[in-house]
Amino acid sequence: MLSLYNRLAGTALERLTALSDGVFAFAMTLLVLDIRVPKLESVTSEHDLWLAILALAPRFVMYLMSFLTLGIFWVGQQTQLSHVARSDRDYAWIHILFLATIAMVPFSTALLAEYIGFRTALLVYWFNIFLLGVLVFASWTYAVRRKLVRDDAPKELSRAMYGRVIIAQLLYGLGAALCVFNTYWSIGFIVAVQLYYVLAPFQRLTERG
Repeated sequence: MLSLYNRLAGTALERLTALSDGVFAFAMTLLVLDIRVPKLESVTSEHDLWLAILALAPRFVMYLMSFLTLGIFWVGQQTQLSHVARSDRDYAWIHILFLATIAMVPFSTALLAEYIGFRTALLVYWFNIFLLGVLVFASWTYAVRRKLVRDDAPKELSRAMYGRVIIAQLLYGLGAALCVFNTYWSIGFIVAVQLYYVLAPFQRLTERG
C-alpha cells in the first residue's frame, strides 16, 4: 500500500506549478513590507522627510536585489517545469524544499538590510542563494535521471540549465568573497550579476534587430 501511495503521490505537475507561483508571489510581497514609512514624530519638515527617505536607501537596495533574485529563480524554475512531462513524489519534495528556501529570502534580506555592514549577514544572504542554486540543480538532475523530461525538450537544454546554474553560483560566490574587503562591494557585485542575467536577453534581441 505504501509503495502504491509513493507511486501516486506528487504526480500533479500543475499543482506544483500553482504552489510555486503562490510562494514566489508571497515572498516577493513580503520584501516590500520591510521598507517602513518614516515615523511622523521624527519628521517636522520637507528636509527631514528627504533625510528619512534617504536613510531607507539600503533597504531599497536590498529590496531590488532580492526581487531580482526571486525573479531570476522563478524564471529558472518555470523554465524547468515547462519542460517536464510529469512529476513524482521525490521530484515534488525537492521543489517543496526549494520553495521553503524561497520563503527564507525575506528573512535573509531583512537581516542584511538591518546589518548591512556585517559579513555574517552577507554570508547568510549568500548561503540562501547558494541553497536555491543547489536545489534547482538537484531537481533538474533528478528529472533527467528519472526520465521526467518531455520528449520534445531541446537536446541542449540540460547543458544550458547546468551551465547557467554553475556560472551564476560561481559569480555569487565571488561576490560573497568580496565581503572580506567590504560588504558593499559584495552587494554591488551581486546586483551587477543579477542585472546581467535580467538584461542579457534584451541585449541579444537588440543586436538581432
